Amino acid sequence: MAFPLEAVPNFSEGRDQAVVQAVAEALGARAALLDVHADADHNRSVFTLAGDERELADALVEGVEAARQRIDLRRHDGVHPRVGVADVLPIVAVRPEDMERARACALELARRIGGELELPVFLYGELAWGRRLADLRRDGAAELARRVESGELEPDFGPATIDLRTGAVLVSARPPLIAFNVNLRGGLDAAREIAGVVREDGGGFTGVRALGLELRDAGLAQVSMNIEDWQKSGLAEIVTRIELEAKRHGAEVAGTELVGLIPLGAAAEAEQAGLLFPPSQILELRLGSELGESIAGESFDQ
Repeated sequence: MAFPLEAVPNFSEGRDQAVVQAVAEALGARAALLDVHADADHNRSVFTLAGDERELADALVEGVEAARQRIDLRRHDGVHPRVGVADVLPIVAVRPEDMERARACALELARRIGGELELPVFLYGELAWGRRLADLRRDGAAELARRVESGELEPDFGPATIDLRTGAVLVSARPPLIAFNVNLRGGLDAAREIAGVVREDGGGFTGVRALGLELRDAGLAQVSMNIEDWQKSGLAEIVTRIELEAKRHGAEVAGTELVGLIPLGAAAEAEQAGLLFPPSQILELRLGSELGESIAGESFDQ
């Protein structure tokens, strides 16, 4: 059996546990479901799956259909940017040598969602000559629909119009990344300032995307990050910088949160900042636990 690929689909529901469970069951019926992370303030759930190309494509088509039946984007509110009920569907090459397989799987997935489910699909990142996720999400689903209607953008698969109830689906292939949040006491302005300091386009860390968000239910603010290359920008140094910037802004770190799983090497590096992750959150260990027989003897080096 081929070494497994990973998928990390993000769906726009994090409060209604019945909906989250229905999507999880649809996904888990076709592939190994490794992790579910639901967040009420973001109103978003992130699932981690593993399997071969066919298993992941089948699982994601079923998961998108389950979400489409149960989520109305017009009634959605949450602090995380989104343009669809099934917002982003990345296929992840756990090993660098599997990137071509991940690309092929993602393209087949996009084709099936556009054709079988008749939802508009946009490619980004590795599959779209650098088209950025943030550019597609800019100002939400209504703005994306306007850009399509004006002819500025055209979906890569599926219908050439966007139903604001379901929105669009964004598909790509990528290496593993770390989705990591740092919660703050000290206000939204501080979180936004700190996010601007640590993210790459603000002169911060290479491959780091960051937003400052308000967590109303928790009474906190948050620096929400995607760390796209942990070997260039380690979690320990990023968190240390956030702690220093928080003090400078009169804020304090109130806690941290990993969304999904983390590569083993990144977890080892993060220990320098006192960040410890249990085996259940280590990508390679979860793959070995769930799919051990099929990947025995394979290397996880990245």
